Amino acid sequence: MRALDAIKANADEGGLKAALREGITTAQILPGSANVIGGTGVVVKTAPKVIVDDMVLRNPSGMKVAFGENPRRVYGVEQKKMPSTRMGVAAVLREWLQKARNYMEKKELFKDNPEKMPEKDVKLEALEPVLRREIPLRAHAHRADDAATAIRIAEEFGIDMSWEHATEGHRIAKWLAKKGVPAVWGPSLTARGKWEMRELSFDTPKALYDAGVKFAIMTDAVGQTIAFLPICAGMAVKHGLPYEAALRAITINPAEILGVADRVGSLEKGKDADIRLLDGEPLELRTKVEMVLIDGEVVYKA
Repeated sequence: MRALDAIKANADEGGLKAALREGITTAQILPGSANVIGGTGVVVKTAPKVIVDDMVLRNPSGMKVAFGENPRRVYGVEQKKMPSTRMGVAAVLREWLQKARNYMEKKELFKDNPEKMPEKDVKLEALEPVLRREIPLRAHAHRADDAATAIRIAEEFGIDMSWEHATEGHRIAKWLAKKGVPAVWGPSLTARGKWEMRELSFDTPKALYDAGVKFAIMTDAVGQTIAFLPICAGMAVKHGLPYEAALRAITINPAEILGVADRVGSLEKGKDADIRLLDGEPLELRTKVEMVLIDGEVVYKA
């Protein structure tokens, strides 16, 4: 599935309104985590348009895959079928990546012989950009062992990935840095709603920073929680993350991880003029957003 097909693009959408009021100008939207392979994500500007296509910055931006409790619960507990274990989740992902690889090889082998070309399969077509390293896997996982499985599979197939959530990032920070896998940490201003989130801590960003991991901070936004992004970064500073590193974790680092740093993430000549004007320190709770510009146009005024 494609996240693009599910986005309500108008000004009544609560998440977009909350983003603009906080000066968050760009966001990646991904399918959920019930399925091992959920579908493709999209990066959009948060200024509402008549149709979502006019908001797109990058599409597709990655292929959402999920490890851990979500797919196990939906399939194993609720539907009583595979995957019901962590091994099963890994097996399903391997199976489909191998099917897509075989599909690509057959198309190449028979490209000059239309009669032998495989019938078009939209599921396998969707995985081709992953195998060609045009887009990464966006791997939902809270636990370190699930992240290790995701990285193991990515290396087996020679593909790229980012670790979404990274709740136990502190456990394997040095190993993660050695592997060169970026982490997107969060949500943090939330309850530990699942057993695999039991080690949720604002100390994790500093551990990732100290190990040299490229990381971003995210809210896993639903509705207005996206407005907590600067607060999450500020809480990380309170727990030892350097101030400059916290700013990078909600600006240029996510832009680089999402593959859109040529246009957003920093104030530089030639980039989109996406700017938030504040009345105080960026990560201070009491700071108010006075004005927000996207593509050089004012989209919000206090």
